[in-house]
Amino acid sequence: MDTKELIFGRHSVRNFLPDPVPQEILDDILEAGRLAPSAQNKQPWRYLVFQGNDSIQKLVQNCGLVGLSIFFIRKAPCVIIACADTKANLKMNGQDYYLVDTAISFHQMMLMARSHGIGSCWLAAFSEKKLRSYLKIPDTWRVVAMSPFGYPAEKKSTYTKLVSSFAGSDSRKPIAEIVLYR
Repeated sequence: MDTKELIFGRHSVRNFLPDPVPQEILDDILEAGRLAPSAQNKQPWRYLVFQGNDSIQKLVQNCGLVGLSIFFIRKAPCVIIACADTKANLKMNGQDYYLVDTAISFHQMMLMARSHGIGSCWLAAFSEKKLRSYLKIPDTWRVVAMSPFGYPAEKKSTYTKLVSSFAGSDSRKPIAEIVLYR
């Protein structure tokens, strides 16, 4: 798969086969995140990997009320939570870069997953406060995003179609609306 096909074909996956993500593929995904660029090479990202039904079920139950919309992750064979350690932050022009750096790293992981035929879905629908309490992460860490990872199922459920429609997953602004030439 070439780079254009990799990027243009990436989409949010919300229905998964039960097949586990092989460890060598998971290692590639995590390595892609590790190798991401960051401001002054601070590398603030920290990843929590959940595998297995029991582990993921407990995670789903601890995402808070807003997390009810992402209950589909309970069927994924793997869920990764992207956190950022604020101690590894670079502040420039009044902006904290730990969030940007972690987002770049997590996106590289999603692209690597896609190159292996693994689907993912960027999620921010969770209560950070409830999730932090459950995860028992250090005070300096922020929960940035999470994603299920797994082989996409052929058939989309009615719920998945509804969530995709609500999220506007298939809608993209035209290039003329987002690019200004100077």
